[in-house]
Amino acid sequence: MRIDASLRDRVQADFNLLNIVAARNAFPEPNSLSDSLDIAVPPGPKKATGTKNISPEISKMFTTAAVDMWLRAVHSFLISGSLTAVSPLWASVTGYYSSHYSMRAFAHLLGFFRQFTRKRILRSELVAGRHICSFGPLRGREHEIYWKTVKEDQHFLSDPFFPLTNLDVDHRDWANYVDHLSDFRPFRPLDKEALKGRIERISEIPFVLPPLPDVGRYPDVDSVQIIAYHRIVRFRHLVDTLLVGKNRFWDVYRNPAWAMEFMDFQLTAGRTLHSEFTL
Repeated sequence: MRIDASLRDRVQADFNLLNIVAARNAFPEPNSLSDSLDIAVPPGPKKATGTKNISPEISKMFTTAAVDMWLRAVHSFLISGSLTAVSPLWASVTGYYSSHYSMRAFAHLLGFFRQFTRKRILRSELVAGRHICSFGPLRGREHEIYWKTVKEDQHFLSDPFFPLTNLDVDHRDWANYVDHLSDFRPFRPLDKEALKGRIERISEIPFVLPPLPDVGRYPDVDSVQIIAYHRIVRFRHLVDTLLVGKNRFWDVYRNPAWAMEFMDFQLTAGRTLHSEFTL
């Protein structure tokens, strides 16, 4: 999939700003993007649409928010892998949230952000050298909005790991809300070697089409973790492709220190299921 020039230009501009500061100082304070957008895009009539100019600094925060969400996805995946044997329920739930954080990461990288307090969806774009932010009313819940945004984007329409039907959330809802699941196993402390072996196995499971989660096979932890892992790897590959060369911010966070012992973000499934982003 050839990456759209408008996405390429905006993301590269954002990462260029991140390349001039130390990586450890590059993330803003919690809620900075939301607070900044509240000021830059003031409230208006209900269901109003429009466009406002925003600063390069605000645009940059869409990208740091994307990386932050991706790191949450990686961290949640480690937790899911750790709980595979001792709690299939929580392995399934945290595996789902790993996927959800990946989907939010993709959405933010594409320039989208849900403004919860004002019930709006915003989109950051770079147009003729100007950073602009368009806005419109929300239609759906957070999970629906971010997942729909990514799944309908041209970069993911033909990717089997992003089906238009949201089977993932059905699986999460089953684990969270169905009564009498009653699968309580003896608890054991987490084991490093078991986690490394689990992630290695997930990265190597062969298949022709992605094994999407199926409530009828609950907890179906293999499927939940397989798609979570592939989405994590796809985000990393997309950013790698967009940046081409070195970037001091991404060079640090693409291999988080707390995950390096357990995962290398590699895939051994058939080449047809690898992401093929190109500029």
